[in-house]
Amino acid sequence: MLVELLYVQLLDLACGGLLLCAVLVLWRRELAVIIRVFAVQGVALAALVAVLAARQASLELGMVAAGVLVLRAGVLPWLLARALGRAGEARRETDPLVNVAASLLAAAVLTLLAYAVSRPLVDLAPAPATQAIPVGLTVVLIGFFVLVTRRRALSQLVGFLLMDNGITAIGFLTTAGVGLAVELGVSLDVLLAVLVLQILTTRMREAFGDTDLDELRELRD
Repeated sequence: MLVELLYVQLLDLACGGLLLCAVLVLWRRELAVIIRVFAVQGVALAALVAVLAARQASLELGMVAAGVLVLRAGVLPWLLARALGRAGEARRETDPLVNVAASLLAAAVLTLLAYAVSRPLVDLAPAPATQAIPVGLTVVLIGFFVLVTRRRALSQLVGFLLMDNGITAIGFLTTAGVGLAVELGVSLDVLLAVLVLQILTTRMREAFGDTDLDELRELRD
């Protein structure tokens, strides 16, 4: 009974950290802070996988948790910080399409929507892990919201990565565990996507002097 209680508490703590970091990305505008928050979310995601690994006594899942920690809390934030280091003065999301107050309100609405949509799925197999599915779905929705409302290419890239973290969390919570080979393949795809987008943002900055996508659209018009 005590082990079960500890498992639930640790799972809730990891999911809470995952959701809190997504909300903090909406709240902050400094790109350097956003990258650090994303790194902390990577730690929370790795902790979630580690808790599931301990619960299932799975060595393979434990190795996946270590891989998630290295990639999502180390490699990806390092690549983002490297891209930011080349940004010059463009270190802040100066004028998002939706202001901070409205963004936080939207996050609350998206959270309620995620809980409403995922309720039937949770009812199919009520368990501590499945009851945390709405948190993963909320992170996906918040990531999509960041993707469509932020103007800096780097901010939009973080939104894409938030969506990926949320999808990964849902995958672990809804199954007995994602295989090591599957997670490795997905992680390599994400890493490749980030590298390509980093190259594109660098070329955009060299060609146009900025990565504000709205301003680039005005150049086209």
